[in-house]
Amino acid sequence: MDIMQEVEKRIMPVKRKVNFETGDTVRVHYRIVEGNRERIQVFEGIVIAIDNKGMSKTFTVRKLSFDVGVERIFPFYSTRISKIESIRKGKTRRAKLYYLRKRTGKSAKLRERSIKTGKHAVSITDVPGEHLPSADGAVQDTSPEGVQKNES
Repeated sequence: MDIMQEVEKRIMPVKRKVNFETGDTVRVHYRIVEGNRERIQVFEGIVIAIDNKGMSKTFTVRKLSFDVGVERIFPFYSTRISKIESIRKGKTRRAKLYYLRKRTGKSAKLRERSIKTGKHAVSITDVPGEHLPSADGAVQDTSPEGVQKNES
């Protein structure tokens, strides 16, 4: 492991999971100090860029406020961020979405990413050893051989 990565891991102030990607709509709860009082400001928008640089990892969020584009760069490991909520997942094919700066209205929106269901998807009933109640109230036992048995 690199020496810089080792030092950054030791002094990292906040451990935070990355539950969003570029193109997702997020709601960032940012703590603002005004004089002697403190309040939380919510900034909601689309993540247009993520810069992965170790401890100085940042993400850029863009929103339209009264037809004016507003961008804000947040440090990912900042102690002032109280919470990051992922609202919806956007379907993108690029790492940086700077082309959204030129767009307004509906063209500035991204399609929502859907969960694929197909022949490779595993349903709950395919998991062996699970006891699931059926519609008639009987408990179904899925054995490892794949044979289902009804027990009453």
